[in-house]
Amino acid sequence: MAKVLGLGGIFFKSKDPKALMRWYSEHLGLPGEDYVAFEPSAMPPGGSTVFSAFKDDTDYFAPSSQPFMFNLVVDDLDGALKQVQAGGAELLGAREDYDYGSFGRFLDPDGNKVELWQPKS
Repeated sequence: MAKVLGLGGIFFKSKDPKALMRWYSEHLGLPGEDYVAFEPSAMPPGGSTVFSAFKDDTDYFAPSSQPFMFNLVVDDLDGALKQVQAGGAELLGAREDYDYGSFGRFLDPDGNKVELWQPKS
């Protein structure tokens, strides 16, 4: 049986893809204007990529009306949250800390809910 080996990408629609990619570049340091390729070696110790389905009536992605949510691994959660807020993003809720890392959430300029994760080393 053929097997999945990893996540090959996240692809989504935007009214202005170039502007949204510029926003991510300016406020979270994503390199690239059309797409970003993350190399596995860039993942910090303790980091991973998760593939998970949620019940169709979940409110976990709220207040976004999108049927998905991004989770991005960051090296400095507090710094990243300050940067996106300075860029006009709406922060959602309080920072959450767990034994496997810390999380913060925001809505990007297109209204997508984004979860930032700083894994514990």
